[in-house]
Order: sequence, then C-alpha cells, then structure tokens
Amino acid sequence: MSSAIKTVPFQPPKKAERPKSDAPWHHYLTIDLVWYVLGYTVFHPFVSWIVVLCLRAQYTKYEAPEMRIAIGWSMLMSVIGIFGIVSDRIAFGPHREVDLSEEVIVITGGVDGLGGLLAETYGMRNANIAVLDLKTVDKEEAEAKGVVYYQCDVGDAQQVEAAAAKIVNDLGPPTILINNAGIVHTKSILESTAAEVEQTFRVNTISHFTTLRTFLPHMIAEGRGTIVTVSSVLGHLGAANLSSYCASKAALLALHHSLRAELANTPGAEEIKTILVQPGQMSTKMFEHVHAPSKFFGPLVTPAEMAQGIIKLVERGDSGEVALPLYSRYIQVLGCLPYGIQHIARRWSGLDTAVENGRNKKK
Repeated sequence: MSSAIKTVPFQPPKKAERPKSDAPWHHYLTIDLVWYVLGYTVFHPFVSWIVVLCLRAQYTKYEAPEMRIAIGWSMLMSVIGIFGIVSDRIAFGPHREVDLSEEVIVITGGVDGLGGLLAETYGMRNANIAVLDLKTVDKEEAEAKGVVYYQCDVGDAQQVEAAAAKIVNDLGPPTILINNAGIVHTKSILESTAAEVEQTFRVNTISHFTTLRTFLPHMIAEGRGTIVTVSSVLGHLGAANLSSYCASKAALLALHHSLRAELANTPGAEEIKTILVQPGQMSTKMFEHVHAPSKFFGPLVTPAEMAQGIIKLVERGDSGEVALPLYSRYIQVLGCLPYGIQHIARRWSGLDTAVENGRNKKK
C-alpha cells in the first residue's frame, strides 16, 4: 500500500463583500456615538478605577500627580454614579417584579412603526399582546406574530371601551399600557383645517385620557402595572408647520407629570410605574420627508433604538424616561437660556425650515 497522503483541494471562503457606499466615514459619526463611547470609557467609574490600578501596578506613588488626578477622577465618577442611582430611587421608587407570562400588554398604534416593532418583539417572546389600531392585519399574519389585533379608533371612547372588554375576556386584565398611537399634519396654522387639528388632538392626546380611564382601573385592581407615554422632543420646542402635532405632544408632557402625581396619591397604585418617551426625529414613514439639518448633533433615531430603551425599563419594572438622541435629554436647558441665544440656536439647527425643505426636496 502506498503511504502517500491524498491531497484534497481547498479553497478558503471568500470574504463577505461590504455594501458599497459613497458616504465618507465621518458621515456615520454622531455626537451620540461619541457620548456612548465616552460613557463606557472615560466617564465610567469601573474603567476609571482600572486606570488607578494600572498606575499602581507600575509602582506609581500615591503622591505622584498622575495618580492623584486618576484617583480624584475615579472618586468623582463614582459619586456621580451613586448620586444618579439614589436620585432615581427617590424619584421613581423601587422596581416591581415583571413576569411577561403574567402580564397583558396593550399597545395603541401597534401595526407598524415603533408600536409595531414593540408588538412583534413581545409576540416573539410569547407575551400576551393586544394591539389597538385602525389598520387591519390578516389572521394568519397575526398568528405568526403572536399578537392579537383589535381594529379600533383610539380617539373614540366607545370603541376603546368595547375593545377593552374583549381584551379582558380574551387575554385577561391589562397590566402594561403603551400609548403610542399618533398622526401628524405637516401644515402651517393658517393652512390647517379645524377637522385636521381636532383629529390630531383626538388621536395624539385625547386617546391617552381615554385609555387611562379604561385600563388604569384594571391595574389598580391588580396592584401592579406600567404606563408608557410616547411624547416627542417637539413638545418642548414647537416647530413651524407642525403646530398641531407639537401642541398635542406638549400636552402629553403635562399629562405624564399629572398622572405621576395622581398615582402617588392613589391607594393601591404604589406598584404602577410610568415611563415617558421623548424621541427626536425617528426614521419612520411619519417623518420620512423631513430631513434633519445636522446629522452629527441631531441624528435620526431608529425605532429599534427607542424600543430597546422602552423594553429595558418595562421589564426591569422601573419608572423613568427614554429620550434619544442625546439632545432630547437636555433640550429643556434651551428654555433657560436668553431669548437671543434661543433664537440663534433655532436658526442654526434649521428646526423651523426642516418641513419646508423636505417638501422642496420631495418635489
């Protein structure tokens, strides 16, 4: 027998080709990305103390300037981190236990967009999901997603109450309410009709009052619950050609704080958590023709990013706020600045010309 080893031709797999893009590398660089990286490096307490340990491993003396700076910075980051934890505990109280198998989740406007993503995500995890929306979904698609859809105009109190009775009968008492439904009319105040303004407030604002009156009693009876209010950063700012939308979202900010105050004084509502969602411009059909003037300071937010923040708080059983991109967290500071600076900031950001510019590009 021959002792020669049989050779087998081998061809290594080809490297996956990346999709070609004409955009330069800095096109994908945003202030949110910079802040995210800093938050897990320079501004992270654990990483700060690792630097101290590394210096000590090099036999750096405690009296050395670099060691004093590193220790001082680490202590500062630790104090800020502890302060944030204590502040959240004082503001929102202890978390509640959440078991998705025992929760019934109601999502308004949950056929597509952010609400649709939330519904599908929880559906894949075999949670009890009920979606209220005017849009319809065929039975096979609903079963595949694991979501129960109820055709309902959330601006109509009678339809919401009728849908609620079906949900209680089909799934059980609702314990998580995600008020996500919303519409927008990109028109100026003079161009808007009374019917359009009324419709915007009925869907964006009044529907929240209706769903709260309908579903909150079930949560109080169960002694637990979570209410998610989806507002918008435009509720703080206002913008040209978005007057009715901005006004309806601003009302939700006041509603959220009023709700928190009332729950704090309602017996049996200690385990009912509240979450305020304040997205910037999302990459959805609602604002597909509105172009952000600065991709670095005001990047588009994907529904997946917003959904991740909402799901995280809901499943931790915590109250809190979800605000993306970065400027959404600190936009209230703008109102504290002198009016002249506010005016310059609005003009520089292109906030009041974004809708008009989007129309021109569409043409």
